[in-house]
Amino acid sequence: MTSLIVALPKPEDAKGIKNVLVRNGFPVTGVCTTGAQVISQADGLNDGIVVCSYKLADMVYSQLRECLPEGFEMLLMASDRLLNQCSGEGIVCLSMPLKVHDLISTVGMMEEGIVRRRRKARQNPRVRNAKEEALLKEAKEILMVRNHFSEEEAHKYLQKCSMDSGTNLVETASMVLAMMKM
Repeated sequence: MTSLIVALPKPEDAKGIKNVLVRNGFPVTGVCTTGAQVISQADGLNDGIVVCSYKLADMVYSQLRECLPEGFEMLLMASDRLLNQCSGEGIVCLSMPLKVHDLISTVGMMEEGIVRRRRKARQNPRVRNAKEEALLKEAKEILMVRNHFSEEEAHKYLQKCSMDSGTNLVETASMVLAMMKM
């Protein structure tokens, strides 16, 4: 699920937006009144959406956007006059006065984009460093010697153990090495 942080200068407005989002099926991670609070909450998360106004108590939207971790997008809510001056990567604008339907559909669209990015990142093959490659090679060599496997059979064995145990291939190779060296 995508993390949502609502950041508005007035706590009652932030809670109102949070309630609208929650009633429409979006879990809200936090409600903040300052940019520092938003940054603090976002630091522990991989990605998400910050729903905010043009200006918070301690910074404006552009300063907040610069401080957000990579993977976060911003939904900026402001008047048309202010939105005409706003720009930036990862910022979606929503005109005030706010319509609930517009808010819900925009957050939904942004969430779909984040989910798509996550899916695409998972599909990219993971690149292993030299240490991990050496670990895999050593585990395969031990399996090849002790169990008379070919390299392909040893690799398939590690993959199957990895899937069965729910660990990644490198962790499985480490476990095999630990067991075989006993």
